[in-house]
Amino acid sequence: MALKINSQAPDFTLPSTGGKSISLGKELADKPVVIYFYPKDFTPGCTKEACSFRDSYEHFRGLDIDIFGISKDDVASHEKFKETHNLPFDLLADVDGKVCKAYDALVPLIGIPKRVTYLLDKEHKVVGVYSSMFDSLGHIKSMIADSKEKI
Repeated sequence: MALKINSQAPDFTLPSTGGKSISLGKELADKPVVIYFYPKDFTPGCTKEACSFRDSYEHFRGLDIDIFGISKDDVASHEKFKETHNLPFDLLADVDGKVCKAYDALVPLIGIPKRVTYLLDKEHKVVGVYSSMFDSLGHIKSMIADSKEKI
């Protein structure tokens, strides 16, 4: 079960591509954000999802919405994945899975990240959520629709 609409998104700080750390409460304060959790770099569904966010990036930037992908892969893997697929947004490394757990984005028992996407408003309340392990393109479609209506 994903976080509920109108709930407050948990704050976090994670290492990011580009050699920096990103904090929801600091670097992203007062900004709407799309955060998508995904199982693993370089897998077919995750690659399709990341490239779809890349291809729709200008829509989100036009609304001043930042995009971040989060998985349990380390920064080195994220750097290769980002470079290989020319991703214009940063990927965050949640190697211990604490942020995935806080966002209810871990598959029980096996501990891999679920494919779940959140749209957060400027106060970082959840205004859109889409959860599907197998419909990677549905995440982008849902976030585009929600961003047009709710941001």
